[in-house]
Amino acid sequence: MRLERLQLRGLRCIEEIALAFEPGFNVLTGANGAGKTSVLEAAFLLSHGRSFRSGARDALVRRGASALSIFSTVRHDDGRLLRLGLGREGPRWEARVEAQDVPIGQLVRECAVVCFEPGSHALIAGAADERRRFLDWGVFHVEQEFLSTWRRYQRALKQRNSLLRAETMASDELMSPWEQELARCGTSIDLWRRSYLDALLPYLRGQSALLLPELGDVELRYRQGWPDGEELAAFLSAQRGRDQGRGHTTSGAHRADWSLSFVQAPQREHFSRGQEKLVALICLLAQARLDADHRGEWPIICLDDLASELDLSHQAAVVESLLAVPAQVLVTGTETPRPLLSSQARVFHVEQGQLTPLL
Repeated sequence: MRLERLQLRGLRCIEEIALAFEPGFNVLTGANGAGKTSVLEAAFLLSHGRSFRSGARDALVRRGASALSIFSTVRHDDGRLLRLGLGREGPRWEARVEAQDVPIGQLVRECAVVCFEPGSHALIAGAADERRRFLDWGVFHVEQEFLSTWRRYQRALKQRNSLLRAETMASDELMSPWEQELARCGTSIDLWRRSYLDALLPYLRGQSALLLPELGDVELRYRQGWPDGEELAAFLSAQRGRDQGRGHTTSGAHRADWSLSFVQAPQREHFSRGQEKLVALICLLAQARLDADHRGEWPIICLDDLASELDLSHQAAVVESLLAVPAQVLVTGTETPRPLLSSQARVFHVEQGQLTPLL
């Protein structure tokens, strides 16, 4: 798939711009703070329903503006052309597909974007929720029932947590139905996650051999969020007293985590900061390749500030590997990365939220 057009209004420092992208590499250059990353952020918002940047959601809306809007046309490899839109005014998000109001989940299913940016190292060094988001985005695009099952799980979790915070212990009659629902949904989520990680592992090994061969072979470690061999409903029942003392549910699919282990770096603490970034990039590129094989078309690849995040040899390796596949790639930098100087990339210059095509 690829973005053919992207129109932004009121996002960050951007008042209004419209871009027409080419199928291959598209490079956005300009000074720091010019608005380049906001273009990638817009594509990511269409695909994830959230930003990859930290901070208050209110910061997404341009200062002085009352709303933001993102409109795009996405062409799939089967020839389908879809008009997608995402807007926010106040606290509410509104999503559209072909001018029809739809749930955000339906919008996200139509646009797949994988993004490597300066904060991506948190996928390796950060908290477990970052890794769960990565994992669940992949599962979402494979399993049609994942989103509805996850929402049911979250509803049951909220209800159990509310009972745990009551002044007196809730009766088994009140607590057990929510624990049973957590177990039903959590077990399905766990099975889907395991299946996805099993499918991802060969792609991780391929990207690792390309970018970090010195670390040796890679293995995946997965923790389901409750003790192995335990039935989740029974374990939740046994943990009620402990959970009531803490005021929340301490075990379940919402506590899952995963990590990578290399022969020469068996723990994440063994990675340098530069290696953390490369391992995160390995994960993202592996996910993109798995998604491409599953869908039959590549997701859109975003590489933010590539030249600052990777040394020249790794930039060249990434660019060469992506030039060999039919992926649309959006790259930002203060200038065109050296490995792309001899390619036929479309180049834009961004300055103070305004856009000028150069090539």
